[in-house]
Amino acid sequence: MSNSTLVINGGKKLKGVIETSSGKNATVAVLCASVLVKGKSILKDFSHVEDVERMIEVLSSIGVKFAWLDNTTLSVDSSNSLQMNNIDKKACASARIVLLLFGALAAREKKYRLYKTGGCKLGERTIRPHLYALQKFGVKVVSRLKYYEVKNSSLKARDIVMYESGDTATENAIMAATLAAGVSTVKFASANYMVQDLCYYLNTAGAKIEGIGTTSLKITGVKKLHDVDSYYLIPDPVDAMAWISVAITTKSSLTIKNCAYDFLALELENLSVMGQKYSLLNKRKSKSGNFDLVDIKIIPGKLTALPDKLHGRPYPGLNIDNVPLFVPILTQAEGETLVHDWVYENRAIYYLELKKLGANILLLDPHRALVKGSTNLQAGDIVCPPAIRPGMAILIAMLAAKGKSVLRDAYPIERAYENLVERLQGVGADISVLAE
Repeated sequence: MSNSTLVINGGKKLKGVIETSSGKNATVAVLCASVLVKGKSILKDFSHVEDVERMIEVLSSIGVKFAWLDNTTLSVDSSNSLQMNNIDKKACASARIVLLLFGALAAREKKYRLYKTGGCKLGERTIRPHLYALQKFGVKVVSRLKYYEVKNSSLKARDIVMYESGDTATENAIMAATLAAGVSTVKFASANYMVQDLCYYLNTAGAKIEGIGTTSLKITGVKKLHDVDSYYLIPDPVDAMAWISVAITTKSSLTIKNCAYDFLALELENLSVMGQKYSLLNKRKSKSGNFDLVDIKIIPGKLTALPDKLHGRPYPGLNIDNVPLFVPILTQAEGETLVHDWVYENRAIYYLELKKLGANILLLDPHRALVKGSTNLQAGDIVCPPAIRPGMAILIAMLAAKGKSVLRDAYPIERAYENLVERLQGVGADISVLAE
């Protein structure tokens, strides 16, 4: 769907089960890493969200072959020579995640151009942490007006300290180290879910990565990787958090299936402090065997504001992507909560859009907002912000607001949430796509 307008008749109690999907972040990381294999990978529980589709377009344009074996199983063949001159500039421009090609191509392409990327409008998001790490392995990136000029020399193992514990910067460093001759260490690495999934996938392909799930990785370079017959992607914890927020904000009894527990435990602890009741059901291992999964049943009840500020941190802190998804919840909690969204320059400003739905939100500065509850949310007509998570926060508030709301240009949400309308309809939400 391109720039679809959503119509929501809100204020309804939802009921039933929502299944968590594989999200964009882990899926795109593994998709890019499949280029390192220089062969075939069968990826299962694959996501169809817009950012992933754009990444497939980029990789297709340079010669990677794709075949859908069924709706959620994708065969990737990266054995052919790559045609970097044919790269799809338009697809590059739509998703910042294309930056992962720096690491993915480090051992394959001596010289190429990567066109500058788009994605969420969240202020000036630096790529320096990527470059500081990659240059130590032998990747030289020069920024031009419309593209990055990349020159790769023979990769050599290095002991590096991440300038910033970012997810994609860490992923780039891991991919560069995987085929670098010798033993590398990556300290102050992100240990977030998509980084772990990338490492497990690469190890399945023959990489030698130790310390997965910690901030200190030891990577013994290998000469080549081998085909991957089957790899199941992790269910996305940020996708799960969105449905948790939907359930709580609408005061509904919902069960969210396939939740990666270790990446939601702190979020659930914060909710417990607020008085939220829930049950953890059906504890088990993920299909890959690498992660602990649970089903989470949300039980409606009275909420009070958090006694301390809410802020995101690198894992194992509260997921930075989940901070905006807490904001609709906080509108329904008695008292005041300070939200400190410190990572992105402009993201907290988008929270003011919720005032159009009757939320009581005071912006203290570009990073901090005071959310006062509880409030009865009202219907409204809003243009979706150009950022995934604030857009989803507005949609969640609209589901709770009585009356007819309109969310225009909803494409940013579709970049990360698969079958959004259908999944909500499945639990009783009155939501539809406005025919243009």
